[in-house]
Amino acid sequence: MSTSENDNQKKIEQAKKSLHSYTRYSGIAIQMIVIIGALTYLGYFADKYFETSFPVFTLIFLLVSVALAMYTIIKKI
Repeated sequence: MSTSENDNQKKIEQAKKSLHSYTRYSGIAIQMIVIIGALTYLGYFADKYFETSFPVFTLIFLLVSVALAMYTIIKKI
């Protein structure tokens, strides 16, 4: 192998690592958005179902979802 082929191989490997990192962290971000969105919607639905005057369930589920999303991220990283 010549030096230029070796350099090209290193560049290809570096690009693959960058792409792998990008897809991994993008997946984690999407998972975080889904967790927060789903639980917040569930809280909103509970507030409508129980006809609360103050969005208690929305706030509770929002806080729980953020904590759960953070736990998930820390566990994966």
